[in-house]
Amino acid sequence: MKTSQFKEHLSVVIVGHVDHGKSTILGRLLADTGSLPEGKLESVRESCRLNSRPFEYAFLLDALEAEQRQGITIDMARCFFETPRRRYTMIDAPGHIEFLKNMVTGAARAEAALLVIDAKEGIQENSKRHGYMLSMLGVKQVAVLINKFDLVDYERDVCVDIERDYSAFLENIGVRAVSYIPVSGRNGDNIVSQSPNMPWFDGPSVVEQLDRFELPGDRAARPFRMPVQDIYRFTEDDDDRRIVAGTIESGTVAVGDEVVFCPSGKESSIVSIEAFSAPECQQICAPHATGVTLRTQIYAKPGEIMCRKADTQPQIASRFRVNLFWLGRQPMIKDKTYKLKLASARVAVKLADIVTVLDASELSSVDHAEQINRHDIGECVLETVRPIAFDFVSEHEGTGRFVLVDDYEIAGGGVILARAEDGGSVLEQHVSTREFSWERGLVGPGDRTARNHHQGKLVVFTGNAVRSRELARALEQRLFLSFMNTYYLGMSSVLEGLDSDVKTNLCSRDEHIRRLGELARIMTDAGLIFITALSDVDGYDLAALRLLNTPNEVLVVHVGENQLAPKGVDLEVAEETDARSAVDAALKLLSGRQVIQDYCI
Repeated sequence: MKTSQFKEHLSVVIVGHVDHGKSTILGRLLADTGSLPEGKLESVRESCRLNSRPFEYAFLLDALEAEQRQGITIDMARCFFETPRRRYTMIDAPGHIEFLKNMVTGAARAEAALLVIDAKEGIQENSKRHGYMLSMLGVKQVAVLINKFDLVDYERDVCVDIERDYSAFLENIGVRAVSYIPVSGRNGDNIVSQSPNMPWFDGPSVVEQLDRFELPGDRAARPFRMPVQDIYRFTEDDDDRRIVAGTIESGTVAVGDEVVFCPSGKESSIVSIEAFSAPECQQICAPHATGVTLRTQIYAKPGEIMCRKADTQPQIASRFRVNLFWLGRQPMIKDKTYKLKLASARVAVKLADIVTVLDASELSSVDHAEQINRHDIGECVLETVRPIAFDFVSEHEGTGRFVLVDDYEIAGGGVILARAEDGGSVLEQHVSTREFSWERGLVGPGDRTARNHHQGKLVVFTGNAVRSRELARALEQRLFLSFMNTYYLGMSSVLEGLDSDVKTNLCSRDEHIRRLGELARIMTDAGLIFITALSDVDGYDLAALRLLNTPNEVLVVHVGENQLAPKGVDLEVAEETDARSAVDAALKLLSGRQVIQDYCI
């Protein structure tokens, strides 16, 4: 017999309609496999006796949950037991939202499922919805447990009818159950061993079926994916390391490997693999949480995916075709901004197009619907405000699943199927509509340039936050003293003014950029040299600003290390450059781009 440390491990989710007996089955599994703490079963029985209520195996889960802080092996909706062959993590899915949220955020990486149907009540709407959700989230191994068989006198025809009807439903959504097992969680029939009450059933017990589930493929052997959670910098004792931290979803990485960050495309190589209170290692694989240091100090942001350069790379796009399950209180509609969470990325997203909406309980579909209602499944096109890195769910589940947040609540989730055809983005369509409808006065841009002796322009300083603000304000002062129309606006003014209503929104970074770009369009059209300073921007932020400021231009000055500069920089200034020299260089850039003709220093 294998010791527990070296046994195979499998995560199994258990789902089913309310009151169909999931908790009773889980309690029975814990009790009959000897996985309960010593004396727990007896104490719960005694508690029921003293309170004059009948004992239920479901009460075991309540008792364990109440004592989880005392070291009992249950954590939120998970419990653990083992057979002579394997260790199991059983994930209880008390409702749609909890299951969906845990599945797509990686809190529950289910590799198989038990779907519970009440023998007396039969197949319910949630039985079908859960079946569809398992299919959509890529859980390929499903066993159906037909529970409460003691309430139907262990009649074989009940099992035959439910298996026939539910198999027909699953076939329509491309799923096949590996077994149908008639059980009684209350009496223990077919839970651990064959029941004498059902001699007509020659299939496996629940425990036997669990041991028959196949183990998933080796995640460590797949292409390397590590979503970046954060970047840590240490300053004590002359420690200048920048540690890129995250949890490895798949693959293996070693010291010396060349890596690329997606979607930014920045490249470097691994210098060291870091961990707290752990021996030094040269190689690490999924599913470990870790940190690495890089040979080149590039600017990588949380939400990017670190990949080995030699491996197959993820997809990078802002439009993708998905299957999603909607659970929001309000329907999902076009032209509304939601938040998409995929791996460690958090980004604003809109519903660009609805291909088909399916009612999971009836399997009726509507093509090109106008909205996705609660509990509906939609095949649709989503569009993010910036390109993100992802994989198709058929290739990598961890980087192919997502959740959607509406008004701070998990409202839906799903899987990415394919890239969508590139068309005009939502932002491009907005700018096109805006420019078509732009109402001008009688004074044109040429008139303003002739009077002001300079063009309107947006000048963005990036890089070191403190230094870029200092130089941006110094440039404004020099231009003003040279009798030019200029204005500096700090990002804090945007946050506390224009963006005061969205500053607490986790998607607000992209909204800050959008509103700044819309303001810049007005300021530059008025003929001003409009100056601002932005820290932590990337090439996609600058591309959005350029698009929003159309038809006027944007000039970008980066202050600091050149390897940290985003794409699309027009001028690089070293952090230690004195203010006068830096402003001289910026004025030379403005002159060379014919923004200003003559100026006085």
